[in-house]
Amino acid sequence: MSSQKWFITGASGGLGLALAEKVLAEGHRVVAAVRRVAALESLKQSWPDQLEVESVDVTRPEQVQAVAARHADVDVVVNNAGGAVIGAMEELSKADIEQQIALNLLAPIHVTRAFLPAMRARKHGTFIHVTSVGGRAAFPSGSMYHAAKYGLEGFAEAVSQEVAEFGIKTLIIEPGSIKTGFVANIRWTEELADYKDGVVGKLRQQIKEVGDEYASGDPVKMAGAIYEVSQLPEPPLRTVLGGDAYAVLEAGYTRSLAALQAQKDLANSVMFKGKAGFNPQ
Repeated sequence: MSSQKWFITGASGGLGLALAEKVLAEGHRVVAAVRRVAALESLKQSWPDQLEVESVDVTRPEQVQAVAARHADVDVVVNNAGGAVIGAMEELSKADIEQQIALNLLAPIHVTRAFLPAMRARKHGTFIHVTSVGGRAAFPSGSMYHAAKYGLEGFAEAVSQEVAEFGIKTLIIEPGSIKTGFVANIRWTEELADYKDGVVGKLRQQIKEVGDEYASGDPVKMAGAIYEVSQLPEPPLRTVLGGDAYAVLEAGYTRSLAALQAQKDLANSVMFKGKAGFNPQ
């Protein structure tokens, strides 16, 4: 198998770091995009020839464009950087709202835009978007995280159809909980009294008390699965990782399908006679 060059955002810890280590171990080159270069010092010492570490703030489009220009020969781009602010929607500040959209939605959009032209010219490449079970199912206290991840899912699905004819593959990875200091990486809102004893407050308490204990996803195994799927000639658009994610999505899809089918007559009742409507698929 020929050597590939990977560009991975958020590669200094958790799933991003595990994926970087897996790709390096498979003999490929990695460009790790991180905010703190020092965080990858030991990995750089282990793989001095295969690993390049770039200091990039993915929420700064000009930095993203510059790094993409320096690495126009990248084969696989992984949009992995992300993070959650947890709390009731009313508790979120304007800065929280903008940060969540900037990091979890706008950053991967700008990364994709930056690397796409070179891939299109070469008629070859792969985009891997790490979304979340929270990109297809929503829970109280994650409103802006879900808004961004749902948005990324829609963006990735649409662009996948635009670029397939250029030989470019798209993978959407939807992990559940991952045992990587889950609770330590959450930013919490300042609690409003009205939400303290409701679903938001209860969920907040549950995550703080047992979040890490119940986190079930093994980042090393997940990285292995992502790598294996990325090497398939025709990978599925979506890959769910984690039994918790699978259970949530299976239950959600089942409920959604039943609710949709119950509305079939109503949906058809509002159409002009003889018009089929618009369905580009």
